[in-house]
Parts: sequence; structure tokens; C-alpha cells
Amino acid sequence: MKIVLGFSGGLDTTYCAKYLTDDKGYEVHSIIVNTGGFSEAELKAVEAHAYKLGVKTHTTINAIKNYYDRIIRFLVYGNVLKNNTYPLSVSAERLVQALHIAEHAKAIGADAVAHGSTGAGNDQVRFDMIFHVLIPGVEIITPIRDMKLSREAEIDYLRGKGIEMNFEKAAYSINKGLWGTSVGGKETLSSKGTLPEEAWPVQVTKSGTEEVKLGFVKGELKSVNDTSFDHPAGAIQHLHSLAAPYGIGRDIHIGDTIIGIKGRVGFEAAAPMVIIKAHHALEKHVLTKWQLNWKDQLAQFYGNWLHEGQILDPVMRDIEAFFENSQQQVTGDVFVELMPYRFNVIGIESAFDLMSSRFGKYGEMNHGWSGDDVRGFSKIFGNQVSIYHQVKAAADAKD
Repeated sequence: MKIVLGFSGGLDTTYCAKYLTDDKGYEVHSIIVNTGGFSEAELKAVEAHAYKLGVKTHTTINAIKNYYDRIIRFLVYGNVLKNNTYPLSVSAERLVQALHIAEHAKAIGADAVAHGSTGAGNDQVRFDMIFHVLIPGVEIITPIRDMKLSREAEIDYLRGKGIEMNFEKAAYSINKGLWGTSVGGKETLSSKGTLPEEAWPVQVTKSGTEEVKLGFVKGELKSVNDTSFDHPAGAIQHLHSLAAPYGIGRDIHIGDTIIGIKGRVGFEAAAPMVIIKAHHALEKHVLTKWQLNWKDQLAQFYGNWLHEGQILDPVMRDIEAFFENSQQQVTGDVFVELMPYRFNVIGIESAFDLMSSRFGKYGEMNHGWSGDDVRGFSKIFGNQVSIYHQVKAAADAKD
């Protein structure tokens, strides 16, 4: 049997590779989808590790730009923060990984796909659903979930096979990608507690304040401090290098999992948080009231449905089309002040700014209408409510 295995090189996928090749005798083709969390040296090490485990082929996919194009840009267009807190760092990247794994399985004619998810998290649902949709009929094999393996059982098995790797469990589980890093530890397993300073991947090394200028073109970040980038992914990575050393973008998210339980996770997302808030500030200047209103409503649904793995639902394409069309005038510069653990959006400059003094200054002077215009408008604008109250008062008087 020819199997494609989603492979990160960690304990779970190492177990899967060895078990499927040695114990089951399958032809295993491993694949790692890099969404921004691996260096070139780390990717080479993962590849060497996979071949030592006995895989027939190993494929490395650089999905950073594709991840942005397929998912992240719509999260920016929608200013998506789950529960007004979390920029969907891990859930979004799992989906693009699953999409690439399915495409690879189809390309090589695999009989099955495998992943190292346990039975206790969201990822199992995200992977399985995408595989069911894109490669129906291809068997899904999940040794860790199916055999309910403990970490200790996996380590004992691998040691018995002569596999040497770092079996020491880190105090914190860290998952890094282009759109943020998740951090899990003992403090996130209960309803009270915050992560200590040493748990955060990027330590605070900057002090004072620093102003950055973010250049948006049709809703996409194209420049930082007048440095232009060929692709927004590069701008995101550069902004992260400027903002993360301030400790910006750290928080703990509490949310509802796909499987129905509550979960807490720490995250570090300096660039995503600054970008979303800056982008939203620009939108508030250049979009109309009802564009903003409908975007907010659609974004909440979009973020929740994406989090639950439903990226392939056609309604997502419909919402994305609305988002993209809404960005035609979201162009301009946003000025942000960075400082330890927080940031402020100072303001914007845009040719499409609707806050134009040509039409009036709020609370001070009106140029586009007269006082008589407002008197008439106010009477008509409240006409139906006025009728309602007059009719109600007349009816009440008869009782």
C-alpha cells in the first residue's frame, strides 16, 4: 500500500513513519508543508530523519506564499480575530497543510494518507474533513488516535527500534508559522494562569518607542517604513522582526474546540495583531458604514467556519469574493507606535479618506449642508418612529 504521511519530524509523526514502514510494511511517502515555521537547516534535518526511518520518498513544500494567498489575506481583509482575541494562527496553517498533503496524495496516486493527530484535538477533524472532500475513497490512517497511544508508549516503541531522538518533552509546546506562534504549557491546561516570560519564543529586548509606517494597497500590506516587498509574506516577516522584540501580540485565547470542549492556548502574534488593527483603522476611514457593518458580520462567521476546518465550503468563496471587492479603496499608509507589550495606531494617510474637511469637520463646521437641511432630514429620518409613538399614545388614551 502506498501512503502519504504528513510529517513534521516530531514524536508522533516519527512513530507513524516507523510503524507504517516496519510493522505494516507500507510504502511511505512523507511530506512536510512549511508554513513559515522552519528554517532551511531544520527542513534538511527533517528530511534526513525521515529517510532514516525508512520512507521511500520525502517531499518538502514551501507553502509560505501559498498560505498567504489562500487564507491569510482573507483573514486580513476580514480583520478576523476569533472571540475578538485570536488571529487563527494554528487553525489556518493546518488547513493549508492538509490541502497540500491531499494534493500530493492525488499526484502520486496514493492508496492512503496518514497523520499523527491524537483523538483529543481539533487537527484530526481538519485533516480528515479535507481528505474526505478532496480525495474521497483514499483511506485515512491515524495510528496515534486509533491505538490511543501515550507518549510513553511511543517512546518505548521507538527506542526498541533503535531510533534516537530528543525524547525529552519540552516544558512548552510551540507551533510556529507565518501568522503567529502558539504556546501551550501547564499554565494553559487550567482556567487560571498565564505563561511566564521564559515561555515566549521571542524575548523582550527592545525598550522605548518606535514608529512604523505600514503601506497597504487594496487591503494588502506591501511596504514597511517605505521598504517594499514583492509579496506580502515578506512584509509580514519583516514586521514581526520589528514588533516581536517588544513583546507585542502576546495573549492567551480561550475558545470552543470543534469537538465541543473548551481550550486555552497562549499565542505570540506580533505582526498579525499589528496588521489587523492597522488595516481595520484604514478601513474605518475609507469604507462606508454599511460596508463595515456587513464585513464585521461576515468576518465572524468566516473566522469560526475556518477554525472548524470548513475551508472547502463554497460559502467561503462567496464571502472571500465580498471581502476582496470591499478592498478596492483600502489603500494608504497607517502609522503605528510600537512600545513594550503594546502598540498604538496613530493615524492614516489615504487618497480615499472619507474624513475629508471639504465636507465638514465633525462637531465643528458643516460645509455640505445647511441647518435647514438637517432640520428637515431629522424630521423625515425619525418619521416612522414618531408615527408609532403617536398612534400608540392615542390607542392607550382610549383604554
